[in-house]
Amino acid sequence: MLILVRSIAFNAAFYLNTALWLVLALPTFLMPYWGIVEIARIWGRINLVLLRVICGIKVEIRGREKIPAGPLLVASKHQSAWETFALVTLFPSPVFILKRELQWIPIFGWFTIKGRMVPVDRGRGATALRAMAERARYELKQNRQLIIFPEGTRRPAGAEPRYKYGVAHVYATAGVPCLPIALNSGLFWPRRTFRRYPGTVIVEILDVIPPGLDEETFFGTLQTEIEAATARLIEEGRREMGKPRAD
Repeated sequence: MLILVRSIAFNAAFYLNTALWLVLALPTFLMPYWGIVEIARIWGRINLVLLRVICGIKVEIRGREKIPAGPLLVASKHQSAWETFALVTLFPSPVFILKRELQWIPIFGWFTIKGRMVPVDRGRGATALRAMAERARYELKQNRQLIIFPEGTRRPAGAEPRYKYGVAHVYATAGVPCLPIALNSGLFWPRRTFRRYPGTVIVEILDVIPPGLDEETFFGTLQTEIEAATARLIEEGRREMGKPRAD
């Protein structure tokens, strides 16, 4: 019952906080793109505080010292809506690759355009991939950190991975280092439910993959490293929650 009450309270606070910052961010339409990016970073930090205070969900970041300065391709595991706001707090000028449909949402979508997020039209196949890679290169040249979820959508914690090859194409054309990220957020903020479970979300920043590898080598290396670390973090999270080891 306590988890239910806390979850309802957090969701109410989360949406109120989001609505508040959507209003406060309106002046950034008259500013350069970094204005809305900084607002997003503040919004993300407040959400993390709300999670800790209301739901008892803490955050542990491992390997922060591995984040290099400058332009960067960030390839993260995607289990929850949690990483869509939490990861922006780790980087000075983050930019997401996102579904074009999200930019059709009134106000929120307009802010993603203002922040120069990189849209991808999944229905256009190879044409969309080329357009996405071109936009990604442009944003990276502006010294930004491009965040991509290689599986394209959220996957439950412990689910079989489904990496899409687009991340390898972006890596090959970007010419910048890739920073893999593993996490276990899906244990505490599962997808498709409003319940939030207390515990510690662990984010592990892995060793940088240097530019210049061929696409196949990069793709295999990325998936192997992220999945091995994620499996370890999930088991660690399950022990904290008192759940049995997954088979």
